[in-house]
Amino acid sequence: MDFNALASQLIRARRGSRTQKALSRLLGYRSNVLFAWENGHDQPSARSFFALVQKTGKLPDLSSILRNADVDLLTKQGVATVLQTLASDRSLTELSQAVDRDRYAVGRWLRGQSEIPLAEFLQLVEVTTLVLFDFLALFVDPLLLPEAQPGYSRLLAARTAARKTPWAHAVVHLADLPSYRALPAHEPGWFARRLGITMVEEQECLQHLAETGQLIQDGPRYRRAEALTVDTRNDPEGTRRLAAYWLTEGAKRVLVPGSGKFGFNTFAVSQADLQKIMALQSEYFRKLRDIVAQSQPTEAVAVATFQLLTLGLDAPPVADLAAHSSESNSSRSPPRS
Repeated sequence: MDFNALASQLIRARRGSRTQKALSRLLGYRSNVLFAWENGHDQPSARSFFALVQKTGKLPDLSSILRNADVDLLTKQGVATVLQTLASDRSLTELSQAVDRDRYAVGRWLRGQSEIPLAEFLQLVEVTTLVLFDFLALFVDPLLLPEAQPGYSRLLAARTAARKTPWAHAVVHLADLPSYRALPAHEPGWFARRLGITMVEEQECLQHLAETGQLIQDGPRYRRAEALTVDTRNDPEGTRRLAAYWLTEGAKRVLVPGSGKFGFNTFAVSQADLQKIMALQSEYFRKLRDIVAQSQPTEAVAVATFQLLTLGLDAPPVADLAAHSSESNSSRSPPRS
């Protein structure tokens, strides 16, 4: 993906029907900076883009994408705080390689000593969260952005497929296993036997994965074409149904020795400590995703389910405890530049 082109397209789409000159003046510039930004002659900082967003509407709630999203995005330190959140446990070397900039420049961005260009900011969102399309959707319809349109269209189709065929999440990963790649040709039922599903379910998964471009026929076998992060958080009802599906599947397999790791604990705590436990669960989920995103090669396929049920509250209900359902494995994606 060309992130410089994406940044220019994002600015153009956000400008809408306003003229470049009018919006430049609204932002406090005497020159027509929008012309330069949209034509790639110059590039705004991420902070300048957030200022543009505020002038053309209002800043969206970023909490669905970022932790610590209540920072002031119109300040250098606020953007730096977001970058620090994105960086998480990644080293400066990893981040600099991800955006192809030297460690000195990335370090200055993280400390708020210099401003990160919008293109590099978008690239960091992609490599650290794996949900760039959802981030873009907070500002404009990604289908309006030529650089994002193909990938976003595939993502929408993949989300639909995920709701219809939950096992497709596992099938696409199994196609990466050395044991499958070593087959002289695709064997009908190979995926079904390993997952404990029917041949009909296997065929439905393969059909949906092929239709969404996640698997392609590569000679006699299937091959993973592109890794997508199929995050369903923007569809709460769909997320609940998928969570219910996997929790039900887990309940079936908990009685099978050696099928996984299970545990439970019924307890009584204060409201404050319940909130801490919920935060710990979210942090565990985030770290799990970080490990998955950077893990290679593919040698095992698993599903993790998360369940925290409130059985009785002597106070107003706490926040929604619905789990997130997503499939992310960007380490197997083709290089993006």
